[in-house]
Amino acid sequence: MTQARANQPTPLQVVAPVADVLDRPNGARIRQMLYGETGMLLEEADGYRRVRATKDGYVGYVRADRLGEASPATHKVLSLATHLYTKPDFKSKDAASLSFGSQVTVLDRDGAFSRVKTGHFIPTVHLAPARAKFGDPAAIAELFLGTPYLWGGNSRLGIDCSGLVQTAALACGVPCPGDTGDQVAELGHAVPTHASLQRGDVIFWEGHVAMMVNERRIIHANAHHMSVAFEPLNEAIKRIAEQGDGDVIARRRMDLR
Repeated sequence: MTQARANQPTPLQVVAPVADVLDRPNGARIRQMLYGETGMLLEEADGYRRVRATKDGYVGYVRADRLGEASPATHKVLSLATHLYTKPDFKSKDAASLSFGSQVTVLDRDGAFSRVKTGHFIPTVHLAPARAKFGDPAAIAELFLGTPYLWGGNSRLGIDCSGLVQTAALACGVPCPGDTGDQVAELGHAVPTHASLQRGDVIFWEGHVAMMVNERRIIHANAHHMSVAFEPLNEAIKRIAEQGDGDVIARRRMDLR
């Protein structure tokens, strides 16, 4: 195991559509990073690189071939998914599929396409400026409706409860950790039990989180539906309690800017 360049952290960037962040080399997935997201190299070990993700400070091991030299992103993907094409033509060969929130460096425009640093082309309609912020976290969560549940997932290929909330929060410019245990303490501010819930509020159980789409309905990535699904709040509260996972432990509201 080697320290990063004489203990000086080195910036790196994800060069694969999705990169698993593992608890140890060849270990279990604990989170994911998306194409273009950056992190600081802390050390290298057995074909893996231990990195600290820029977006949330999460630390874990990523396969070395999933990471490359970092460069500033100019745009991010705003559709649920998009494709990298070899030519500025939707009939041309696709090279990769990118998920919402992936980051790219646009060099120039070619008709309806944007040419990125790798030489590939992305439909410009699927991009937003890198610093763009959305105003409705629930709308971002709703983009992922039907996405398969995946423990530790952060992409349209698979996502878990805390990954869904984090994705929605970060898209709206709200700092958000990657795990429910941290989210319950750090995300936004507490909503008193006597106060009405509103769209975008988040509801926590021990080890689970959901988001309100209105005062009576939630959206969450969950292992009951094995997907991102809508569910009446009262039914979810009853079901989760009956399966032995306890009652709601916190209600929080994001501080939208």
